[in-house]
Amino acid sequence: MSRVNPTPAERKFDEGRLMQVLLAPIISEKATMASEKSNAVTFKVLRGATKPEIKAAVELLFNVKVKGVSVANIKGKTKRFGRTMGRRDHVRKAYVVLQEDQTLNLSGEAA
Repeated sequence: MSRVNPTPAERKFDEGRLMQVLLAPIISEKATMASEKSNAVTFKVLRGATKPEIKAAVELLFNVKVKGVSVANIKGKTKRFGRTMGRRDHVRKAYVVLQEDQTLNLSGEAA
């Protein structure tokens, strides 16, 4: 008999959904500083992604151990194109802190 509300340890995620949670790595000056300071990797993720889903996706795709996940919802900037007003898309960023002995190389170079 399955429980109505499983604990996070009991929760299993659909592998197809986990493959879609991470959209792109964020390579910026701020993300690089976070990586050097606290062994954190920054990703652009789906707007509806939860912290446990993001953790499971990173562990599945990159075969590393995750210590913690922080998320930030960034509102899209309003931009002007001549007379027309436009807006960039809203973005959800995930700061994934890896355990001390783990590394993740996103530069494309062979490790």
